[in-house]
Amino acid sequence: MALVRLTAAQATVRWLAAQHVETSDGEVPYFAGVWAIFGHGNVAGLGEALHGVRDVLLTYRAHNEQGMAHAAIAFAKQSRRERAMVCTTSIGPGATNMVTAAALAHVNRLPVLFLPGDVYASRRPDPVLQQIEDFGDGTISANECFKPVSRYFDRITRPEQILDALPRALAVMLDPATCGPATLAFCQDVQAEAFDYPQAFFAKRVWRIRAPQPDPRELDDLVGLIKAAERPLIVAGGGVLYARAEAALADLANDAGLPVVETQGGKGSLAWDHPLNLGAVGVTGTTASVAAAEAADLVIGLGTRLQDFTTGSRALFGAEGRKLVQVNVAPHDAHKHGATSVVGDALAVLEALAERLDGWRAPVAWTDQATSGVPAWNAIFDASTRADTRPLPTDAQVLGAVWRASSDDSVVVCAAGGLPGELHKLWRTRMPGGYHVEYGFSCMGYEIAGAVGVKMAEPDREVHVMVGDGSYLMLNSELATSVMLGTKLIVTVLDNRGYGCINRLQAATGGAAFNNLLADTLHETLPDIDFAAHAASLGARSEKVGDLSSLEAALQRAKASDRTYVVVIDTDPMPTTEGGAWWDVAVPEVSVRPSVNAARADYDLKIKQQRTGD
Repeated sequence: MALVRLTAAQATVRWLAAQHVETSDGEVPYFAGVWAIFGHGNVAGLGEALHGVRDVLLTYRAHNEQGMAHAAIAFAKQSRRERAMVCTTSIGPGATNMVTAAALAHVNRLPVLFLPGDVYASRRPDPVLQQIEDFGDGTISANECFKPVSRYFDRITRPEQILDALPRALAVMLDPATCGPATLAFCQDVQAEAFDYPQAFFAKRVWRIRAPQPDPRELDDLVGLIKAAERPLIVAGGGVLYARAEAALADLANDAGLPVVETQGGKGSLAWDHPLNLGAVGVTGTTASVAAAEAADLVIGLGTRLQDFTTGSRALFGAEGRKLVQVNVAPHDAHKHGATSVVGDALAVLEALAERLDGWRAPVAWTDQATSGVPAWNAIFDASTRADTRPLPTDAQVLGAVWRASSDDSVVVCAAGGLPGELHKLWRTRMPGGYHVEYGFSCMGYEIAGAVGVKMAEPDREVHVMVGDGSYLMLNSELATSVMLGTKLIVTVLDNRGYGCINRLQAATGGAAFNNLLADTLHETLPDIDFAAHAASLGARSEKVGDLSSLEAALQRAKASDRTYVVVIDTDPMPTTEGGAWWDVAVPEVSVRPSVNAARADYDLKIKQQRTGD
C-alpha cells in the first residue's frame, strides 16, 4: 500500500479538495472553498495546510466568524444543497461565535462543515489560552456547544481519526434526510502531528445525492386520499426547490387543477403569477392562501417541515375532518402532526403522482373557489405597495419599490423581524431561487453575510438585500467582505429606529411600549446613526434618500454601480399588510395592565377554538 506522510491538517484539506459531487450542472467539486479567520488553534495547523492547497481549494477571509458561517450556509441554500463550504476558526470565542450559525444551519437542514480549533489532546499546556475548564469533566471544551446544533459531531484527538471522521461527516451532509451541519473539533496539536496516510485516501471521489423513491404502499394511500378529496391543497416547501421539482409541480397543478400555497422555504416553487399559485401560507400568508387552507379537506405538505408559522400554530390545518399528508425525504418531518406520511424525494413523488393521476382533476368548483381570492389579494398588493402621502413609507411600500427595480432573475435576501412577513406576502418571485429568506431560525444579522454567499453561488444574478436598522447594527461587517471579494450587493436599509417587529408584537399582546424602539429604551441621548456614512466607511457606495421616488432613482444608480451599493431610507415602524393566520404567542395570565388582561382573554378564546375547532 502506497503511503504519504502528512500532518493531519494537510491530509484533511487534501481530502476535502478531492471530493466531487454530481449536480444538475454536471460534476463539480463539492466544497467551493473555506472561510477562515485564523487564530491560535488553527493558524499553524490548518492555516499552513490551506496555504498549500490554495490553488485548488480557495480560502476566503471574513470579518466575523458568525458572518462567514452565514455566508457558507447561504451558499449551500442557494446551491440547492448540492454544494457546501467549510468554516475554520480558533479554539475559543472564534469557535463559539459560529454556534449561532450552526443552529441556523441545523434548523434549515443546510450543509456546512465546521472545523473549529480545539484544546491540546496531549494536555501538555493545560489550560491552554482560551480553554474552558470544567471542574468536573476534563474532556469538556467550548466545542461541546456544537453538539446539539450539529447533525454529526466528532473530536479529532489522533491524526488517523480523519480517515473515518471525514467520510462520515460528508455522508451526513449529502444525505437529503440528515442534511445539515457537521462539526469536527480539531485539537490544535493533532493538526500538526504527522501520520502515514494511504495514498488512495486522497483519490478523487464523486458523490451522488440520492433521491429516495416513495414506498408504493404510501403512494397508494396518497393517491387514494387525493381522489377521494373534494378540496385538496398542496403546501409547497423548500424540499420542492432542493429536489428541483418546480417544473413537475407546475405541471401537476395545471393537469390536476390542484391549488398550491407556499411556505417561506418553498416560495418561488411556482412563479408568482401561475394561475394556481395562491401565494404565501400561514401566519405571514395571503388572504387567498389562508382562506383556501381553512377550507381544504386534504392538505398535502410537500417538502416542508410544517413549523408553526406555516401551520398557524397547528390551528390552520388542524380542523376536525381535515386530513394531512406529509411528503418529505426525512421521516422525522413526514410523521409530524399525526400526518399520513410519504417518505420520498419531492420530484420522485410528483412524477409518480403525475402518472397515477393522469386524467384525474380536482373538482372544478374547488379550483374556482380556491383561486377566486387571488384578484382580491392582488388588489391588496397594489394598495399596500403603492406610494401615498404619509410622512414615512411603510415596509410594504419600500418592498414594492425594490421589487419594481429588480430584474426577472434577481434574488431577494432577508431574515428576521417584520420584513420576512411582508416579503412572504408581497414579494412576487419570478424565477426559482429568486427568494432567499432565512426564517427557520429567524436570525438577525444573516442578511448581508448571507447575501455574500448567495452571490458566490450565483454570481450572474442580481442580489437585493433588505435589512432593518436593528439587523444591520447586529452584523454588518461582511459589507467590507463583499467589497473585497467583488460580490456586489444592492442593500436597502429600512431605518425605523428600533426593533419595529417586536414592538408591534409587544403592543398586540397588551404590553407597554418598552425597550424595542430606541425612543422607548433607557437612554440619555438617542443615537443619530448615519448608516450611509457607515457603509461608505466599509468601502461600499451609499446614499440616504428621503422618499420613495428618490429610492427608485437610487436603486437604478445601485444597479449601475461597480460595487456593493447601500441605500438608506427612514420608515414607519407600525403598519403591516393585512392577511395571515393566527400565531400562538403566550400572554400573561395575570397583569396589572388592563390591555394585557384583554389580550389574555382573546388568547384563551383562540386556544379554545384551536382545541374545539369552533
